[in-house]
Amino acid sequence: MTDTPTFNTIHYAVDAAIATITLDRPDQANAQSMELIGELDDAFTLAEEDDNVRVVVLAATGRHFSSGHDLKELVGPNADPHLQARRATAEGKFRHERQMYFDKCLRIYAFPKPTIAAVQGKCIAAGMMLAAMCDLIVAADDASFSNPVARMSGAGVELLVEPWELGIRKAKELLLTGDAIDAQEAWRLGMVNRVVPRERLLDETYEMAAKVALVPPVTAERIKDSVNHTFELMGKRNAWNFHFMAHHFTHNTATALDRLADREQMGSMREVFAARDEGDAPA
Repeated sequence: MTDTPTFNTIHYAVDAAIATITLDRPDQANAQSMELIGELDDAFTLAEEDDNVRVVVLAATGRHFSSGHDLKELVGPNADPHLQARRATAEGKFRHERQMYFDKCLRIYAFPKPTIAAVQGKCIAAGMMLAAMCDLIVAADDASFSNPVARMSGAGVELLVEPWELGIRKAKELLLTGDAIDAQEAWRLGMVNRVVPRERLLDETYEMAAKVALVPPVTAERIKDSVNHTFELMGKRNAWNFHFMAHHFTHNTATALDRLADREQMGSMREVFAARDEGDAPA
């Protein structure tokens, strides 16, 4: 497997018909910075333009697949001043999140070639959203999935994948409680295709990818289109658009903005969650 271009926050490599895009911020639990999101989009462009690539594997280094969006860029002493200025108004925040979070994820969802996510460890909020954009998910036996954004007074993340991945009842439970589900429960509910030992995660993912790569590209693309279109007829895209607007209304309320301010003072979302759950933070 040979690396092609050099990125700062991801790796991109192609081996025969399989391209691998690997999130590579292990010290930050692969939190999705603006740089990572941009490089991820660039890597998908490389895979799309390479006619030899038939399947894309989305993987991650370190213990965890992704802890979600990198909030340190948005609030706190190390926040990016250019990013803060861009998001200073409701309109600016809307444009930024539509472009960087919503549209770039939908690009992966509609990507013309089959995609497989290899998920280990924690897959949280925007991490879960990112994995769910892929056509198939192989989960390590240590994987867990959660969207605890309600615990900081937000209404999930930009794309509400849970009803489509887990069903109505479980989606409401996961979103309202902030609890996680483990890999076996995710498999039982149909969110992941396989659960494999952690040490076998990439091997099993590549075995699946090799089988998928045998399908002619035009056939694979039509299968993706037809399955996705089935969900379009059920209202999936409209539901996602509705939630994006609801998400923006909710996280621009005073309650949600105060909770972000709590995060700036406390230093981590873990502390914000603990204070909220123990009744030490405003509801």
